[in-house]
Amino acid sequence: MPLRPLLASLTRHKLTVLLLTLQVGLTCAIVCNVVFMIVNRTAQMRQPSGVAEDELVMIDSIGLDEGENPLARHAADLAALRNIPGVTAVAAVDALPFNGNDWSNGIATTPNADTDLTATAYNGTPGELGTLGLHLLEGRDFLPDEYLPMDSAHDWAGINHVPVTIITRALAERLFSGQSALGKLIYPGDNPVRIVGVVDHLLRPHLRETASNDYSTLFPMLPDSNDVTYVLRTAPQERERVLKQMAEVLNQLDGNRILRQAQTFSQLRTDFFRRNRTMIGLLLAAAAGLLFVTALGIAGLASFWVQQRRRSIGIRRAIGATRNDILCYFQAENFLIVGGGIVPGMLLAYALNLWLMTHYELPRLPFLYLPIGAVLLWLLGQGAVLGPALHAAAVPPVMATRAD
Repeated sequence: MPLRPLLASLTRHKLTVLLLTLQVGLTCAIVCNVVFMIVNRTAQMRQPSGVAEDELVMIDSIGLDEGENPLARHAADLAALRNIPGVTAVAAVDALPFNGNDWSNGIATTPNADTDLTATAYNGTPGELGTLGLHLLEGRDFLPDEYLPMDSAHDWAGINHVPVTIITRALAERLFSGQSALGKLIYPGDNPVRIVGVVDHLLRPHLRETASNDYSTLFPMLPDSNDVTYVLRTAPQERERVLKQMAEVLNQLDGNRILRQAQTFSQLRTDFFRRNRTMIGLLLAAAAGLLFVTALGIAGLASFWVQQRRRSIGIRRAIGATRNDILCYFQAENFLIVGGGIVPGMLLAYALNLWLMTHYELPRLPFLYLPIGAVLLWLLGQGAVLGPALHAAAVPPVMATRAD
């Protein structure tokens, strides 16, 4: 198909062509970023938490007696919860994946170093590793004599005295790429802490739009505030029964407390990602609406031009142009218009992504999304113009020349 007749035809409708290419460019930029956001959020929702999700139930306990010894209360509570039939393990913790209670520290490999690397600090009673079902890749669990109170009354000062830590594989790779992390020192504060174990995964309580969601540390620090979360491990089919019974056990032991957020870990995960699912639905609707409006614009303009060009179409048919020639002409014309919008649309897509990176911590848009978006828009354009083009190709030569 010669380009000169096509370009000559388009230059006679400069404003209309310009508006349509701008619409295509804007659609390209927005749809590329929207699809990327949907893929990114979907991948985030599918991340493994690292814990035995189908076997865990939990409940928050807030003691109301300010003069009570929290450590003694927690020990008594754990002993009572451990006696519930079907419970295989129990621990008191200060945070869990997806619960939003994120206590993060700067992590360095040298003392007094400035670092922008942060990791969540998980703390719990002995047995936390087994209760949560964490997969230990290297090293060992904490020893009984390594535990000490968090000292939450003094801004969690226990972090400055804790001797050892267990970290996630992702954090180990970030700190000591290609090396074993066992035995190495990290500095979550002023105190050097030795790594004694590496677990496969342990997501942070509050997820980010970056690769740091699996940067977690576990410390042998005992929760020592009146506000604590009890986690119980049981068989999946026993969770509902244990969930009801554990509240009764705690209230019988000490009614001077507030119990809340009694739920399974599966419920916790579902609630955490509810906003993500809503956002994905809205993004899909926005992308579909924008593509529909763009396709409508392309089809509407093509139909208008078919009506305007009935005489010229008839002349071309009369001098030997086939129906396929007319069909290919309109498709090639649409290809040029859409292509003219895709090129600036790609640049705009990157500009929009840079803005999203700055304001919403979104990762960089992979280049692969641009050619895929271009192909999809070209296919959309070809599909939208097909109806008007077939209508033009079906006009008999004599009918077309008499229509003017």
